[in-house]
Amino acid sequence: MPTEAEAETELAAVLRSKGLRMTAQRQLVLEAVRALGHATPERIHERIRDQVEGVNITTVYRTLDLLEELQLVSHTHLSHGAPTYHLSGDRGHAHLVCHRCGRITEVDPTMFAGVRREVADATGFVMDVGHVALFGTCADCLEKHA
Repeated sequence: MPTEAEAETELAAVLRSKGLRMTAQRQLVLEAVRALGHATPERIHERIRDQVEGVNITTVYRTLDLLEELQLVSHTHLSHGAPTYHLSGDRGHAHLVCHRCGRITEVDPTMFAGVRREVADATGFVMDVGHVALFGTCADCLEKHA
C-alpha cells in the first residue's frame, strides 16, 4: 500500500493527466478512504468536515464519484444503505459482514472458486467474487451467544 505522500503524488498525476487540478477536498477524501479502510460517504464526511471549509456531503459524493472514475477507489454495497468505498488496489477481496456487530472481514476471492465454477457450469453466469459481500455471523459473535 502506498504511503500518503505517494498516494498524493499519484492522485495529483492522475488528475493532471485528465486536465483536472488537485484540491484539498479531493486529497482529504482519498486520505479518509485510505485511513478508514471501508467507509460510507457519511463516515468520510464526518472525518474531514472540520479540516477544510466548504466540504459538505454533496462534495464528498461528487469527489468519490470522480475518484472512482479515475479508478483510485471503488465501492461495494455491504448493506441496504450507502455504498462503502475502499482503495481500488484493495478490490481483490470478498467481504464477510457480521449481522450482529457489523465487522467486515476481507477474504481472498479464490475461496469461492468452487462455487464460482458450479454457478458457471449450471447457469453460464460468471460471478465477480472480487466484488461481493456475504452476510452472516462472525466467530466472536457466535461465541458470545453460544
